[in-house]
Amino acid sequence: MSPDATIPAALEPVLGRYADLLLRWNAKINLTAAGSRNDALRHIADCMAVVQVIPPDTRRLVDVGSGGGLPAVVIAAARPEIEVVAVEPTNKKHAFLRTASRELALPNLRPVAARIEDFVERDFDVATSRATFALDEWLSRGLALVRVGGVVIGMEAIVQVSLDDETTRHTYDFDGKTRAIIVRRRAH
Repeated sequence: MSPDATIPAALEPVLGRYADLLLRWNAKINLTAAGSRNDALRHIADCMAVVQVIPPDTRRLVDVGSGGGLPAVVIAAARPEIEVVAVEPTNKKHAFLRTASRELALPNLRPVAARIEDFVERDFDVATSRATFALDEWLSRGLALVRVGGVVIGMEAIVQVSLDDETTRHTYDFDGKTRAIIVRRRAH
């Protein structure tokens, strides 16, 4: 399966409002490198590739280092049946995530102010992180957060991580470049 990095028409209203909110807050605190609405929408579209590799039976997902909500807010909007726990230690970014949950009417988005080292919840179906750790470090650390059979998802800009039997690479083209979503399943 190759993920697609586009925003579905049904999600354009909520994710457009999210892009606007992200840019308003980004003018005051550093949430993303996006400097324009088009840049913000490109980041959001890129995160849609993550949504497509989340197993259909997922009920609980944790996003570590959520920052400006990429991909946590995108996942919460696209998959309202999933409880999305957005773990972010920086108070200003955590405040943004609380605001996004409220203003975008995403009751399934639960921001938590914590560092991964202090975060005690476990047994998630899926763990994601985007640009918080080196990919190989994230794939390893994320395993502690998911149940047996759960998956850890990371984004790879260029092919760089060696994969074991429990890990798959899902490539897609975005902005004229090949990118990949890396999925590691927790076997035991």
